[in-house]
Amino acid sequence: MGIFSKRCLGIDIGASSIKVVEISGGGRRKKLENYAEFQLPLQEPPLSLFHKKELILLSEETSEILECLFKKAKIKKKKVALSLPDFSTFFTTFNLPPMTEAEVPQAVEFEARHHVPLPLSEVTFDWQVIEREKILPGIKLKILLVAIPNRVLASYQKLATLSQLEVEGMEAEVFGLMRSSIPKELNKKPVCLVDIGWESTTVSIAQGGTLRLSHSFDISGKEFTRALCEKLNIDWEKAENLKKEHGLDPEKKEIFDALVPKANEIAREINGVCQSFQQTEGKKAEDVILAGGMVSLFGLREYLNVQLKKNIQITDPFAKVSFPSILKPRLQKLGPSFGVALGVALRGITT
Repeated sequence: MGIFSKRCLGIDIGASSIKVVEISGGGRRKKLENYAEFQLPLQEPPLSLFHKKELILLSEETSEILECLFKKAKIKKKKVALSLPDFSTFFTTFNLPPMTEAEVPQAVEFEARHHVPLPLSEVTFDWQVIEREKILPGIKLKILLVAIPNRVLASYQKLATLSQLEVEGMEAEVFGLMRSSIPKELNKKPVCLVDIGWESTTVSIAQGGTLRLSHSFDISGKEFTRALCEKLNIDWEKAENLKKEHGLDPEKKEIFDALVPKANEIAREINGVCQSFQQTEGKKAEDVILAGGMVSLFGLREYLNVQLKKNIQITDPFAKVSFPSILKPRLQKLGPSFGVALGVALRGITT
């Protein structure tokens, strides 16, 4: 048995792509063993690994893709941790009045009925205490509640069965991203995580390893491409290529003018979440970490920096593991897209 005896795959299934990261390790030593990616073809209407209306995972199709991906990457280990998409997950926080420890679980369930938009019989929910204050005659608590529709969980369990996966755990994308993307020097400060994906964008505030606030909305990579299609009257593939080639380049005026309204919407959402956090917590989130496939869009980081006037950096999740130095340039480029997959893989080897 070697030093790196425990292995786990982290699998992040997005609307249009699958990311797989295999790591090994124990304690503080963690090593990248393998990684792989699958991307759906670009077309209009866009293909997706989820039902268009219900946003439930297409388990059978995804299983076939995973098997091909494993074979191509020569991945044999099937012990995995899975991410669940933020657009299928419900987050909320609420305060409980002073009560005894024994009364808390029942109080949380009572409050959940008022906050979760589905009947509790149709969801699986979990919660954690994010603030605790002793006040006579008991304790005053702030609770983070996470709820996932049972149908969503069932689709992932079906995938696991079809692909013969040994599931170590499942968690919302944001928790994997928190684990992989917040550097130690920022762990105690409020940090704003912005995950700009193909289907949606999620803006979250985390502090001290705890999620404090999370908000998802529909402005995403897909909407940037659609804006180019409509503004320039071009097909989907050409618009996607122009987006990747030029991004927010002010010298390409037509492209810039088509994309900048979407960038402004993302900036407004980030600012809104940060202001809401400041109003409720009395703290400022001055550091912003960008993640997701859209981070590579030329000029986006610089544009958001001007709009938000915050310390903005791009996530480098592979900095959390060791790997051959020759891979560093490639992994830094891929990092923003692999933050969730690496984060859930880290969960798999530490539980």
